[in-house]
Amino acid sequence: MHFLDQAKIFVRSGSGGPGAVSFRREKFIEYGGPNGGNGGKGGDIVFEAVAGLNTLIDFRYTQHFRAPRGKGGAGSNMTGAGGEDLVIQVPIGTQVLSEDKEEVLADFTELGERVVFLRGGDGGRGNASYKTSTNRTPRQHGTGWPSEEMWVWLRLKLLADAGLVGLPNAGKSTFINAVTNAQAKVGAYAFTTTRPQLGVVRHKQSEFVVADIPGLIEGAAEGAGIGDRFLGHIERCRVLLHLIDANDEDVAESYRIVRGELAAYGAGLIDKPQVLALNKIDTLDDELIAALSAELEEASGAEVIPISAAAGTGLDWALDRLLEAIGPSGAVVGSDDEGEEEIAWSPV
Repeated sequence: MHFLDQAKIFVRSGSGGPGAVSFRREKFIEYGGPNGGNGGKGGDIVFEAVAGLNTLIDFRYTQHFRAPRGKGGAGSNMTGAGGEDLVIQVPIGTQVLSEDKEEVLADFTELGERVVFLRGGDGGRGNASYKTSTNRTPRQHGTGWPSEEMWVWLRLKLLADAGLVGLPNAGKSTFINAVTNAQAKVGAYAFTTTRPQLGVVRHKQSEFVVADIPGLIEGAAEGAGIGDRFLGHIERCRVLLHLIDANDEDVAESYRIVRGELAAYGAGLIDKPQVLALNKIDTLDDELIAALSAELEEASGAEVIPISAAAGTGLDWALDRLLEAIGPSGAVVGSDDEGEEEIAWSPV
């Protein structure tokens, strides 16, 4: 399935149905009076976050969503049928933005979350509701309240506990393939990853989700390379795993480039907890590994974990640090009674 994380759509709620103008016409009833019913309410536009979706590709082919309008009222004080609500299903993590992308109108972070986005118009009043002591045969009626419509942007931000960042070809895809069930493309060239990948890590009877995004290069904030549009997928991550290729000419400079792009993007990414790993150490000797780790520690002021995603070296160490940063909220593997309340024992 093709991955799409942005889509522009048009939504319009249903307008209210018109009220009826009707009078009783029954045998032996000389002055029947008005009996026109009200119009039905128009359908609402409702967004709902559902499971099983991880892309907005469906909105590339269907871009206009219109809820049905309410039916008109009828005689015998019959109210018109209301228009059915139009429910638009979106993946968890979707944001609804204004047309200029300046305002977040809705944000779906939980399964089953529903928001009535545009309310349908109320039905118009029938002539029976206009009857008064001085106006016994009203002929006026309401035409129904109009609908609401607007263009909006949908933006998907994948929900993950940990996010992978680094320069292109730093070994992020190899890492996520080694520690999760993902099958990311791996190649000996830059920008092998062209769209975000998700994988589930199972480590020490806990599990958490890792997101891999395309690599960053200097100037990504200005659109260089693939740019920084995919950084939105790690805004909600609790920790970032920064991978540095041990074969880079200057590992400290590689670290500074990525950190500079995170700072330029904003959204608090530069302030997130970070685990720093020196990758591809299987190609170096111990002395060079120690020298590069010391150089990287001096530049970052953080602990450096030497790993090799391809050989599986140091992966448990890195996963331990990620699990510590994520905290105790990770799911426990094999726990079937999670969330159940403890019931006190009673002999009765």
